[in-house]
Amino acid sequence: MSGNIGKLILRIMVGGLLLFHGIAKALHGVAPIKGMLKSHQIPEMLAYAVYMGEILAAIFLILGWKSRFWAGVIVVNMAMAVYLTKLGAFLKLGAHGAWAPEVPMLYLLSALAIVFLGSGKYAVTRD
Repeated sequence: MSGNIGKLILRIMVGGLLLFHGIAKALHGVAPIKGMLKSHQIPEMLAYAVYMGEILAAIFLILGWKSRFWAGVIVVNMAMAVYLTKLGAFLKLGAHGAWAPEVPMLYLLSALAIVFLGSGKYAVTRD
């Protein structure tokens, strides 16, 4: 039972906190992401995938609907975020002593744990 509650807490944490990032992008647009993609010779159209990775995936993860799949989407989204924004600082510390890519890596590794653990008992669908 406690393992299922832990899975629920993990899903709510990852999905709930990531949703704020998605809402910010929905309110302010993805122009900065387009610029980063363009500078890496990646099609700018892929910037809109961030809505799937930070809004849809977050909501479905909270609900526990196909959690392994949506957590996988978040893993890919965060891997891309690390590549675009933190790759050059991967082995560096930030201004306050934290690992430079700490935040996206927390999302990535937490979502990866959900890929392996599944949604648990308290979910729309158990996987």
